[in-house]
Amino acid sequence: MNYYDEEITRLHHGEESHEAGCPCSCGESHYGHTECPPKDTLTEDDIYCCSLSKTLCHTSTPVIVGFYSPCGTRLHSLLDQISGCMVKESIRREENEFRRTHQRPRLPQGTNYLTLLWYLVFYQPVVTEVHLRRKTIEFLFIRFSAWEYAGSDKLWAGLVTTLCDHIRHHFGPLPLSFFHVVGSHPQFASGFTQQEWRLKRKTCCTAGGLVVVLLAGAGLATTAVFVPELRDGTVLKILGSTIAGISGSGLVIAITPVLKHLIISQKKKIESMTSDEKFTSHLGFMSSVKREIEVLTNFVYYMEIFERQRLRIVFEITCLDMCYPERVVGVLNAINTLLSDRNAPFIFILVVDPCVIVSCLEQASSMKGMADNGYLYLNRTVTLPFSIPEIGMRSKMHFLREAFQTREDLMYSIITRNMEAGVTKTKGNDAALVNSETPVEMDQHQIDAQAVQYIHEAFHCLHNEYDCLYKYVPDSIVQMRRIVNTIPITIRLMTQQHMLRHNLCPRSVASWVVLANQWPCRLSWILQCMEDRLQSRPPNDYEKELMWSVFVETCHDFFSKHKELQNILALDGDPELFERFLSCDFPFTIQEGKQLLMYTVNLDHSIRYKMGQLQALASLERNYGKRETNSDRRV
Repeated sequence: MNYYDEEITRLHHGEESHEAGCPCSCGESHYGHTECPPKDTLTEDDIYCCSLSKTLCHTSTPVIVGFYSPCGTRLHSLLDQISGCMVKESIRREENEFRRTHQRPRLPQGTNYLTLLWYLVFYQPVVTEVHLRRKTIEFLFIRFSAWEYAGSDKLWAGLVTTLCDHIRHHFGPLPLSFFHVVGSHPQFASGFTQQEWRLKRKTCCTAGGLVVVLLAGAGLATTAVFVPELRDGTVLKILGSTIAGISGSGLVIAITPVLKHLIISQKKKIESMTSDEKFTSHLGFMSSVKREIEVLTNFVYYMEIFERQRLRIVFEITCLDMCYPERVVGVLNAINTLLSDRNAPFIFILVVDPCVIVSCLEQASSMKGMADNGYLYLNRTVTLPFSIPEIGMRSKMHFLREAFQTREDLMYSIITRNMEAGVTKTKGNDAALVNSETPVEMDQHQIDAQAVQYIHEAFHCLHNEYDCLYKYVPDSIVQMRRIVNTIPITIRLMTQQHMLRHNLCPRSVASWVVLANQWPCRLSWILQCMEDRLQSRPPNDYEKELMWSVFVETCHDFFSKHKELQNILALDGDPELFERFLSCDFPFTIQEGKQLLMYTVNLDHSIRYKMGQLQALASLERNYGKRETNSDRRV
C-alpha cells in the first residue's frame, strides 16, 4: 500500500469515528444536490469534499477558495458534493441549536414576512453576545459561469449583478426595497445586553407625527362636514383638507422611494451605470458600485439577526479560464471589491486551471507591474488553496457506474423486447453458436440479444477493480462517457459481422476503445506503419507480431516528426502508460489490430492519413537523395 492509499484509509477511518452528524452521512438536501453516500461507501472524492465543506463551515469570512484543477475534471460533480455536505452540516447545526436553545430560525414567511417589514421600518438590529454564539448557518449558493458573460466588456459587472439578483430573489424584492429606504445596518451592543432590537425613536416620532396630523386634518374636515353649526363655514373645511393633504403627501413621499427600488432593482441600476460610458470614466464610478454592495451586505447582516442564524453566500465561479485575460482581471477586481468589507459574508470558490489564470494575469496589459509573476499575485488573492487530487479507484468506479447507468435503460429495454419475441428458446443454442466453426444464421433479435450480453461483459471488465483496464480510463467524466458510449457501437458493429465468436472477446474490444480514446496519435502511427508494411510483401508470420514491436521499430521516425505532429501528439495520454498497455497488459497483435480497425469509430482516420502523407514525403526525399548521390558518383 502506497502513501496515497494509506492517507485515504486514515481519512476514511477518521470519518467513520466522527460524530453521527457528519455531513458525509447525509441524505438528499433541499438544495437539490445528490446525497452524500453512507460511510461504508465513501469514495476518495467524498472524503476530500466533506473535509473541505467542514472547513468552510468553520472558516471566518470573507474567504477565497482556489479550487485548482489542471484539466477541469470532475468539477461540477465535486462542487455538488461540497454544496450538499455544507447544507447537511447546516441542518445538523440547526438541530443542535434547537436542542440547546429550543428556538428555530425565523424565516420570513407568512406572518413573519409582515413582522420583517415592521422591523425594517421601526427597529434597528443589535449584534449581541447571543447572536455571536449562534452556530446555525444557512448557505445561499450562487454558481456563476464566466463564459456566459465572456463576450461583454464588463464581465465583472455580470458577477456583481448576479449576486444582487440572487439575493433579491432569495429574500424577496419588498424587504430589500424597504431596507434601501428606511433600513438600518446592525450596531454592536455595548455591555452585556441581550436585547437584539432597538426602537428607532426618530422614525417612530416622524411616523407618529404624520399619523396625528393626518387624523387631525381628517377630524377637522369631518367636523366641518357633519356639524350643522359649522357646515357653512369654509375656513375650517379648507384647513382640515390642507392638513390632511399635507400629511397624505408626506406618506406618499415616504412610500415613493420604496416603489422606486421595487421597480428598479440593483441589477438594473448597476447595468445602467456600466452602460453609460461617461459615468464609467468618472472617478466615483467604482465608489458607487461599492456603495451598492455595502447596502447588500448590510441587508444580509440585518437578515442574520432577524432569522436568528448566520448567513453565508457561497459564490462558485466557473469557466473563468476560458475568458480573455482582461476579463479575468476584471473578475478578480470585482471579487476584491466585494471583499472590501472585512466581515463580508462571502465564500468565493474560484474554479480555475492555475496555469491558464497565471498566464492571463501576466499577459493582461492592465496588470503590468502588479502581476508580472502571476503565481505570486494568485497566492496573494487566494486565502484557501485546494488542488483537486488525482482520482482514486473508488471515485473512478463511481463515475464509471454513473456513466453505465445512461446505457442500462437501453440494454434492459432490448432484453425485454427480445424476451417478448421469444428469444428464450434460443438459449440452449448459445453454446453451439460459440463453439461451432461455421456461422449459424441468426435473426436480428438474436443478434441484438447476443450484443447486449457482450456489452454487459465489456462494461463489467471496465469497472472491475480486479481487472487492470480501469487504470487506463482517464479521470475526465466526459472522456469516461465517450468510452462508455463508444463500446456498445463497436460491439454491435462486430456482432453484426460475427466477429466476437472466435478470435476476439468483449474485454479486448473494451480495451481497444480505451486505447483509441487515450492515445489516438500513437495508435494511428502504428496502424499506418502496419499498413505500409503489409503493402510491401512482409514475411508470412508478420501478422503474429505485436503492435508494440511495430512502434519500437519505428519510434525513431515517429519522434523525428514531432514538430509536424505537435498538435496531434498533444491528444495522447501518458506515454509510460501506453508502453505498459501495449507491451504487458493488452499485447495486441497486428492481426487483431487489422480486425479491430474496421470497427473503430472513435479514432479520427484523418490523423492516419496525415501520417501517411508525411511518410510518403519522407520516402520521396530519401529516394531523391539516393538518386542525386548516384548521379554525383557517376560524374
